[in-house]
Amino acid sequence: MKELLRAAFVIARRDFTAVIFSKAFIFFLLGPLFPVVIGVLAGHLGQDMTGEEKRPVIGVLMTASDMQALRGAHDRLTSQLGENSLPDLREGPPGSSVDALLNQPQGSVSAVLSGTLEQPVLAGQKGQIRRVEGDVSLLISTARAGATLPITRLETHAVAQSQGVQQQARLLTGRAAQVLLFLLTMLLAGMVLSNLVEEKTNKIIEILAAAVPIDAIFIGKLMAMLAMSLVGISIWGGAALIIYFASFGFTALLPPPAVGWPAFIALGIIYFTTAYSLLGALFIGIGAQASTVREVQTLSMPVTMGQVVVFFIASYAVNKPGQTAEIVAAIFPLSSPFTMIAHAAQSPDIWPHLIAIPWQIFCVGMIIRVGVGLFRRNVLKSGCQRRGKIVQDSGVKLYQLD
Repeated sequence: MKELLRAAFVIARRDFTAVIFSKAFIFFLLGPLFPVVIGVLAGHLGQDMTGEEKRPVIGVLMTASDMQALRGAHDRLTSQLGENSLPDLREGPPGSSVDALLNQPQGSVSAVLSGTLEQPVLAGQKGQIRRVEGDVSLLISTARAGATLPITRLETHAVAQSQGVQQQARLLTGRAAQVLLFLLTMLLAGMVLSNLVEEKTNKIIEILAAAVPIDAIFIGKLMAMLAMSLVGISIWGGAALIIYFASFGFTALLPPPAVGWPAFIALGIIYFTTAYSLLGALFIGIGAQASTVREVQTLSMPVTMGQVVVFFIASYAVNKPGQTAEIVAAIFPLSSPFTMIAHAAQSPDIWPHLIAIPWQIFCVGMIIRVGVGLFRRNVLKSGCQRRGKIVQDSGVKLYQLD
């Protein structure tokens, strides 16, 4: 076991330094920046495009007294319901007609209110009328009532905390942690697969297999990619925290999890490690069977789709704390990390994690053992471990396989 771990660390150090000190690693770190920038730009663009739709404009063709009553009702209602809760009111030019106001070149009026407060008439397209009819009816009713319909101001009492609100907040934290864990795992686990296929294509894997145990190769590659992923996450996380606190301040934090932030962050790191190791071990086993990129894509697609289904199962289990759905999702190895990180957000108990973490580590070991066996049988065409020694032949050092 000592020799196995030593060989695994050698392989891990080799792969880790080869990736970290390469130019491609810089582009790897910048990779998540592009979808974030595109998402922010798309969000601002969508907000600008829908800004007018959120608050339609109603043209008004009424007497000055009726218009004043409508504006008073509008101000009273928006002071209680919110600034953007009701449509804007725009008084039409004197002498203009309903058709002229609806078909003006600017086209900013959604509908036109005419007549009197006692007999109002709302004109416009059918869809627009349905959209604003309720708001216009509320405005007219409030304008008719005037001061006889006072706006009641409630006496309020603020409490420090509410169990229902706290539970919903913890559920939000658990779901956010699940999504983050899933995205990071799916984003980073594929690197193990590409690294192994590349070395198989270059025949490097066979040279390594002749010098060290195959188990050490698998474990070392998994350790290297995990370490590299943690480096990337540290950089991304640090940048995200700086941007978040610069934008919202130190008081605008996510709702605190049940186990507390220090334990939750520690468990998050552990569960990312186990989730990455579980999926990475599967990908290593797949990569050991494939010899081309096309074969890798064919073999890895079912695993990727299966992992999406597993994530949905874990998301469903969040709403079933202590029930059969959560217990099954916590026992199943691939969904266990996602289920347990959400459990940490909702329950202060630590003992379930002391059971789940060793179970997940055991499953990682079993997947690696199965992958090693398939690699020996299908790639090396041998049921035993290949070892090698260096021999001298005409002044050239060669590997001689047993």
